[in-house]
Amino acid sequence: MISGIHLHPELKKAFLELGFEEMTDIQKKSIPLIQEGKDVIGQSQTGSGKTAAFGFPMLEKITPKQGIQSLVLVPTRELCEQVTSELRKFSKYKRADITSVYGGVSIVPQIDHLRYADVVVGTPGRILDHMQRGTINLRRVKILVLDEADKMFEMGFIEDVRRIVSQVPRERQTLLFSATISTQVHEIVQNYMKNPAKIKVQAYVEETKMSQYFYNVDSRDKFSLLVNILKNEAPKLAIIFCATRKRVDIVGNNLTRNGIGCLILHGGLSQSKRKRSLDMFHKNEAKVLVASDVAARGLDIKNVSHIINYDSPKTSKEYIHRIGRTARAGSEGKVISLISEPDHDNFRNVLSDRSIIVQQLQLPEFQRVQFIASERSHGGFGHRRDFHSRGGPRRYSGHSRPRFGEQRRPYHSGEGSHSSEGRSQSSQSGDRSSSQHSGERRGGQQYGERRGSYRRRFR
Repeated sequence: MISGIHLHPELKKAFLELGFEEMTDIQKKSIPLIQEGKDVIGQSQTGSGKTAAFGFPMLEKITPKQGIQSLVLVPTRELCEQVTSELRKFSKYKRADITSVYGGVSIVPQIDHLRYADVVVGTPGRILDHMQRGTINLRRVKILVLDEADKMFEMGFIEDVRRIVSQVPRERQTLLFSATISTQVHEIVQNYMKNPAKIKVQAYVEETKMSQYFYNVDSRDKFSLLVNILKNEAPKLAIIFCATRKRVDIVGNNLTRNGIGCLILHGGLSQSKRKRSLDMFHKNEAKVLVASDVAARGLDIKNVSHIINYDSPKTSKEYIHRIGRTARAGSEGKVISLISEPDHDNFRNVLSDRSIIVQQLQLPEFQRVQFIASERSHGGFGHRRDFHSRGGPRRYSGHSRPRFGEQRRPYHSGEGSHSSEGRSQSSQSGDRSSSQHSGERRGGQQYGERRGSYRRRFR
């Protein structure tokens, strides 16, 4: 018995070998209900142990070599690989055949593996490909899992999920795990789940061990400030979030040029490159990962000491998802947001949640370093623009830059205002991508004078 819960001997043995000392809240509350055969809605943040919460009781119900008995749907390729890897560890002594299917790689090996699979973990688009080809048989599925459901639907997979669910037997157990319960998630619950038990647990992140700050910085100096922060903070592991694929590439390339080793992660990379970046980051072979939101969604990366928002997220929900990757399991964490003119509207949206605590810091002395941006990334320049150090350290005081709420003319040079990317934020996934466009309002509606601390709540 572990934490008062009985597991089959072969699963208990794997549980203990993996170093689990006790179960997390989501596991303690979910596993008994899943073992009883109930539909379950689990609401908790990334890193709370959701995969084990559904994985162990799901594997108890699997009989090897009897066809596909469980289907797990996830939003991204990276999460697909992560969940598959964890389930294989859980089933070390159960010897269930667990297969992952996602886009961006050859479909031929997947077709062969599906003939012998007991459990399939897949992204919606590639599962539909197999359904259309007739290479996946879902008639024996008895457990359906929707993992990171809110993100899956935000990425436009709601219709794909409906089509997949329509081909799964009605007499099944449905498990849904999500950080938030959106309208679309609620619709799926209403239409496809039977009297589900609802579980909501506190965040795995320790609020008291997390510090949250922001700098108000001119667009020209944002990258230079980033370099200064990385060199002075010396993070154990840091994730830098950018709004778009292009910005991830540009920031990553410029960090490398300035002697800071980093890895990049976004949906525009080949699957092999994405996997290599994650593997190296997991192994601490690089201390900095520059990533887009979607590519990093759902990934459980341990020992992240710093989250840096190079671009502000659009909403408080996305902000909470980002920062939830630090200050876990008793470790301390720091969140730093770099806020320049194009970020004002988005950051205002984040702070509209009065429960979020973010403290403004005064800009330190830092040296302007070289930043190279291409015409395509920052439209309208007609050539590449280099920023160089100018005469050693510079101090940016309140007299040399406008504060929130003051009128100013937008800056259109070099790193500048990110004029192209600031208006187009791309969502990437393992199967498809979409773009969301939001116009930037400059000069007319500026930030109100907002300083001090803002209250923040983990959900």
